Amino acid sequence: MTDDRARASSAPVEPAGPARPSGPAERAGSGLAYAVSAYGLWGVLPIFFLLMSPSGPFEIVSWRILFSLAFCLVLLAVTRGFPAFLALLRQGRVVAPMALAGVLIVVNWTTFIVATLAGHVVEAALGYFINPIVTVLLAVVVLRERLRPAQWAAIGLSAVAVVVIALGTGGVPWASLIMAFSFGAYGLVKKQMGGRVDAVSGLTLETLAVAPVAAVALVVIAATGVDGGVVFGSVSLLHTLTVISSGVVTAVPLLLFAAAARRLPLATIGLTQYLAPVLQFVVGVVLLHEQMPTSRWVGFAIVWVALVVLTVDMVSASRRARPRPAVA
Repeated sequence: MTDDRARASSAPVEPAGPARPSGPAERAGSGLAYAVSAYGLWGVLPIFFLLMSPSGPFEIVSWRILFSLAFCLVLLAVTRGFPAFLALLRQGRVVAPMALAGVLIVVNWTTFIVATLAGHVVEAALGYFINPIVTVLLAVVVLRERLRPAQWAAIGLSAVAVVVIALGTGGVPWASLIMAFSFGAYGLVKKQMGGRVDAVSGLTLETLAVAPVAAVALVVIAATGVDGGVVFGSVSLLHTLTVISSGVVTAVPLLLFAAAARRLPLATIGLTQYLAPVLQFVVGVVLLHEQMPTSRWVGFAIVWVALVVLTVDMVSASRRARPRPAVA
């Protein structure tokens, strides 16, 4: 989930298709299609990662980093974006925050994949459901923003939901909290970078920063056999191709989201982001038959109420902030 940006030489690559629409309605329509595509792909990721079994979660994350980096380097070559990327690479004020973003997104990826392979897709979905609320909370703590009463109500309801789930299941939903806060912090770093880094260069910087750790991790896993050892290339052709394609599967939704973000208002983007956890929830409950005790249903219901409150407030605030046409 990434942002914005600018100039011809460094603009994010957009999905192939007809020329960019010029009218507001056409731009909004294509933007919505990009957003739904991005969140739809994120929503079915649990199925993709299950196809990568018997690879362990740390092997999967390591290959995901390395193949994402390779895919981004190919994109930079095809789009002639290397000059702009190398210029960014020489700016310490850009590299350091993007390296931090890389660490945060790897924490998020690792937690998500561990939860998925352990049969906790519903818990992972909860993390993305509460992520918008965590983002609002981080805005208060880090950016010292003042919240509206409805936003405080959404935060309070989410806290109640976590307590209800913890009491009902006998344990704190740590995977959900780690995913929500890691992705919230990731979004905060990206937001503070503003429009200085385009989508492809940003993802390249992030994966480049953590690629050495991924390479070392694969060596350690192969040498020690921990996490089931490295099985890439020894299972089947389908498994090998699936692992290789993890780079494309990682990058494409980010690029689709970048295209959507330039065409749609923030309020519309905010509404479409719930598609991913809804699909993950359906995958966990309907396809994987994960257990949903009463306390978990109640907790999810409270979170959904909190999201309704937050969404209504967001849409209302967006309408109030919209400039009114001048009266002759």
